[in-house]
Amino acid sequence: QVQLVESGGGVVQAGGSLRLSCAASGNIFNINGMGWYRQAPGKQRELVAGITSGGGTNYGDSVKGRFTISRDNAKNTVYLQMNSLKPEDTAVYYCNADIQYSRYPLTREYWGQGTQVTVSS
Repeated sequence: QVQLVESGGGVVQAGGSLRLSCAASGNIFNINGMGWYRQAPGKQRELVAGITSGGGTNYGDSVKGRFTISRDNAKNTVYLQMNSLKPEDTAVYYCNADIQYSRYPLTREYWGQGTQVTVSS
């Protein structure tokens, strides 16, 4: 039983900042890659940022230079610091994680329930 729970979403004005958190809990033996995705109404889900277990990162072109992904392995938590927010960043943000969920090294990708981020002009 593994669960990911996002927090930190809300409404901000353009140019503002938000910090999203996603904590994994349950039967966790190991967490490999973690990431953030987002989906706006009428649009496909897109990658925002990803981070490997070793700290390597990658970002979607639209957020590069503005967003920063990080993780705290001791807390099984991934963060997304969002600066210089734009109205086009408005979306539901989902975290995901590739998790080893049993002692036998079985893994799968889990998803959080999503948190709404709204950026007003």
